[in-house]
Amino acid sequence: MKLTSNNWSDGQRIPARHAAGKPDGQGGVTFSDNVSPHLAWSDVPEGTRSFVLICHDPDVPSRGDDVNKADREVPAHLPRVDFFHWVMVDLPASLREIAEGEFSREFTPRGKTGPQTLHGARHGLNDYTGWFAGNDEFGGQYYGYDGPFPPFNDALVHRYVFTLYALDIERCPVDGTFTGAQVREAIRGHVLAEASLTGTYTLNARLA
Repeated sequence: MKLTSNNWSDGQRIPARHAAGKPDGQGGVTFSDNVSPHLAWSDVPEGTRSFVLICHDPDVPSRGDDVNKADREVPAHLPRVDFFHWVMVDLPASLREIAEGEFSREFTPRGKTGPQTLHGARHGLNDYTGWFAGNDEFGGQYYGYDGPFPPFNDALVHRYVFTLYALDIERCPVDGTFTGAQVREAIRGHVLAEASLTGTYTLNARLA
């Protein structure tokens, strides 16, 4: 399988309009347009009955001590963990493309609704749910797509990996509210093929 986007080429920088955060022009950061990207795929294997789409950032700091502190940088050598930005299951086997902005056109405080979404698919929770937990203004369940907003002081440029999985089952075996990690576990043994598209993003002015 092959996964592409009209919005950037594999390995290139993600345009700010597809991010959740951007520079504010005054040395700080602010919320961005958070437009979900165009994605298209081809060379789908015979026997595909549905697709799963996951976007994750494998470069999130494993400790938050230095995150978003103006007087220091998060060291590049710090161990990193996954942060899920988009988890979608049950995309129909006939689908070959999703349009830019089809699933998100702004950042929604407290999160978008779910799990039901377009094309009969279902959205899982992304990891902004945990990031904003306990926050009076932004706390909530974040379904669907919410794009990059890496620490503005991270010495590492973050990668965002969009992975499409072709499955031999029509419905992903997860129910209710589910996460990216749960989907990865649930589809084990059902993946006929997978394809990835990676983009990069940073809010560190020194690296940008």
